[in-house]
Amino acid sequence: MIQELLILVFWLVLIIIAAEIFTNAIESLGAKLKFSEGVTGSIFAAVGTALPETMVPLVAIFGGSSEHVREEVGVGAILGAPFMLATLAMFLIGASVWKFKAGRKKEVLTPERGGFRRDMEFFLFAFTLSFLVAFTPQDYRLIRVFVAILLVMTYFYYVLETVKASAALVKEGHATEESKSLYLGVIFRDHMAIVVLQLIVALGLIIVGAKGFVNEVESLAEIIRIPVIALSLLIIPVATELPEKINSILWIRKGKDTMALGNITGAMVFQGSLLPAIGIFLTPWTINVTVVASCTVTILAGIWLYFIAMRVKKLTPPLFILNGLLYLVFVYIALTVGRT
Repeated sequence: MIQELLILVFWLVLIIIAAEIFTNAIESLGAKLKFSEGVTGSIFAAVGTALPETMVPLVAIFGGSSEHVREEVGVGAILGAPFMLATLAMFLIGASVWKFKAGRKKEVLTPERGGFRRDMEFFLFAFTLSFLVAFTPQDYRLIRVFVAILLVMTYFYYVLETVKASAALVKEGHATEESKSLYLGVIFRDHMAIVVLQLIVALGLIIVGAKGFVNEVESLAEIIRIPVIALSLLIIPVATELPEKINSILWIRKGKDTMALGNITGAMVFQGSLLPAIGIFLTPWTINVTVVASCTVTILAGIWLYFIAMRVKKLTPPLFILNGLLYLVFVYIALTVGRT
């Protein structure tokens, strides 16, 4: 047990270091391409750090030890990722704002509101559709394929809308700015090729670290006898979502709220559309009581986030406490229902 915990800590440290290298490269990339912080956070950072959790369900689906495990871990990891971001990650966003309020010199979250609303609108549409299609009979394969294609198209339309809004946001002062010089710029000349190189290195470290972390989490889960569905909905997403959480905390500390929140909400859109499309194509896409509870909590958390994006003027840390409470509610449901 102690050896497993030490290895777990090693992978966690690797992910933290990789996330710092990644955020540094992403800021440089966004600044050089003259994109807004919304594009940099919601698309570049979100898609980049979503690679580990994209890998996990694919590995589970194609390489699981049994059909039952492949389906539960695959579908659970796909639907558990947005759940984790909408609940625990948002709670950490609020906690980080409170923690770093002295250095930030502000006690509220100040993201670009248009991007926040857009992300939540696309997420709620795509994720709710992904959830509802699971209730269609297996014989209605054509409907399921149509929905999967619609989800893919939804994400690409989202990217177009986000990029389209970028130019106006740059003029309004939301351009991406580098808080630090490119790390590899100390050794090499700071130009686009070196930025891309650092980005690739960072992503590689994130993927390796997340994969190692997930393996160790699975080993610990076997030791303490956690149900497969609880593992796939609760533990694996915690590991694979670490890059998003750490990146956002780093940006919150620097006062880059648009990039910090966009990193989470952009990943929610990616994971609420493209990943379910993969699941619908490659698995029977069936759900049980635990998955229904997970999806319901995720949608409720998304509706709350959309409400505060639309109606609340000051985004104070306590507004995100409810998301953390929703996470705790589901932990109880998963551990009790999952064992029955």
